[in-house]
Formats: sequence, C-alpha cells, structure tokens
Amino acid sequence: MELSRDVVRKVADLARLKVSEDELDSLVTDLSAMIGYVQVLNEVDTTDVAPMVHAVELHNVLRSDSIVESLPRAEALSNAPRSDGSYFLVPAIIDSE
Repeated sequence: MELSRDVVRKVADLARLKVSEDELDSLVTDLSAMIGYVQVLNEVDTTDVAPMVHAVELHNVLRSDSIVESLPRAEALSNAPRSDGSYFLVPAIIDSE
C-alpha cells in the first residue's frame, strides 16, 4: 500500500505532530514500508495458533504476604500537614451538590 503525503500529513495532524515538508517525504517512505511489512505478516497462516496476550509468558514476582506490626497512628499522623488526631485532613475536592 502506497501512502500519499496528504494521508501522512492528516495522520500527523491527528497525532498532533508537527512535521516539516522534508520530514513528510521520509515519513511517507517509512510508513509505507511498515504497512507493507504488516501486509506480509497478514499472509502467514495462523489457523492453528492459539491467541495470546503476550509473546512470552509472564510471571509476577511477589513477596510473601505476611502480617507485620503497623505504624502507630500517632506516629503516622505526626507527619501530616493537618490532622484531627485520628485522621488526615485534606482539602475537599468533590462538591457536595
């Protein structure tokens, strides 16, 4: 698929990219090559390939979930800019109307 300068300019505008006239010619060539490569990939037979989320299997590395002593309330509130002795006081951000 051959892209035109107008199509690439429109894509750049939609992406809010400033592209000079010199860059436009280069982008037309590069994007046409990328689309050509994707078209080659579309010709690959994938009927027996199961869909997958990632190309490689991922494993989460998690620490063990263990119960530990928490920070005392008074010590946690001692660093607060404002508190009422039991809770952090923060500015309201949701209007109650």
